[in-house]
Amino acid sequence: MTDTVRQDNPAGSALRFATELVAWVATPWALAPHSVPLAILSVIVLIGLPTLFSTPGDKRNVIVPVPGFVTILLVLLQLVAAVAASWAAWPIAVAVVVSALAVATVVFEVPRWRWLLSRGSRP
Repeated sequence: MTDTVRQDNPAGSALRFATELVAWVATPWALAPHSVPLAILSVIVLIGLPTLFSTPGDKRNVIVPVPGFVTILLVLLQLVAAVAASWAAWPIAVAVVVSALAVATVVFEVPRWRWLLSRGSRP
């Protein structure tokens, strides 16, 4: 039996958003010394993909509906970008905090991810 009620909570949403913000800042910061166009592209990808693609029922406005696993992959992209870029661009102490934030985000995301996976393979 699948759960039809979206499994999210304010703490999980706040942690996810905080991690997204870190990814949006840290990734271009880490890439800019190597390639400014790549840094700009990273922001477009990190903000644009989750805005464009979403699972029905997970957001109010769905532009392009996708299955739940795609939404999970987009969250994981944000998490990996935040952690990797923070280790590349910032002091170790900050990178450790960002890594802890990412772990906390994953812990709080598990119920939502289960719900997203219960949405089936079609949007």
